[in-house]
This record gives sequence, structure tokens and C-alpha cells, in this order.
Amino acid sequence: MAPDFTSLYREHYPAVLRFVARRASSVDVDDIVAETFVTAWRKQDEMAVAPLPWLYRTARNTMLNAMRSEGRRVALHVRVAGDAATDVGRDPAAMISERGRLVDAWRQLDPLDREVLALQVWEDMTAAESAAVLGISRAACSMRSSRARRRLGSLLAAADAATPTFDLSSSSSSSSNGAHHV
Repeated sequence: MAPDFTSLYREHYPAVLRFVARRASSVDVDDIVAETFVTAWRKQDEMAVAPLPWLYRTARNTMLNAMRSEGRRVALHVRVAGDAATDVGRDPAAMISERGRLVDAWRQLDPLDREVLALQVWEDMTAAESAAVLGISRAACSMRSSRARRRLGSLLAAADAATPTFDLSSSSSSSSNGAHHV
């Protein structure tokens, strides 16, 4: 391997691995990452100054090709792994409910909405970097991101509105008047 490619591989392999692991079945991850770097090796001259968006786009295209060649569609799943430090002292039932609503809303989003949000939230990419991965303009990426966030917010609000609430205070007041129900 050329020294520059070796450095590129060492620097970006962990990020590409995480990117693929969040989107592909665990069986395919190593193969997709390996093929991504084989493509990078073959096309070093075509790589942009900022190689990570180029590698993400190549990995994304490799995943899409793998899905087509196997004749199956792989659904993207949200991996909700909350920071343990922020969960200390929180009601576990509330945390499970909250995550469940997020997972349900995430699954209802269009795959393109999920992809742009995943790039910007999970991968911490800017609109310009996300646009490079998706092969669209920065303006289109910003618009897609804004609309995706709005749709996700609407889905979460609808889930909140549909969640029944129970007022336990009314049952305690009726039993406090001395009447006992058998």
C-alpha cells in the first residue's frame, strides 16, 4: 500500500465501519467496508480533498449494490443507545416508552429522510458533507434535512397525542370519602 493510502485507511476505517454497521446487516459489514476501501484504492486519483464524505458515498453505493445483487431490501433500523450518564435517575419505563416512540416514528420516515438525518446526527456531518455523500447540492440537502426534521417532529407529536394518560387522582379521591368498593 502507498503511504498516503495507508494513512487514509488508518484514519478513516473506524468511521466507515461505524457508518456501514449502522446501515447494513452484521453479516455484510466487513465485506462492504473492505469493498469500499478496495474502490478507494482503485480510485485514489478521483478522491476529493476531504476523503471521508467520498468514502461514505462509496460505502453507501456499495451497500446499495449489495442489496440489489442479493435481491433484497435491507431496512434501516435506528439504534437507540442513550448515554448512560443522561439516563441516571430517569424512570426506566419512561425511557423505554420514549425510545419506543422514537423507533416507531423513525421507521415511518421515508428512507431518504432517515439517511439525511443519520448522516447529520449519527455521523455529525455538515450539510455540505452530507450533500457530497448523497450526491445532491448543499441547498437540496439542507432543505431535505429541514423537511425530515419537521416530519419526524410531527410523527413524534402525533405519537404523544395518541398516548393515553391516566389520572389516578380521581380514584384516590373517591376512596378517601370513606366509601369502599368491593
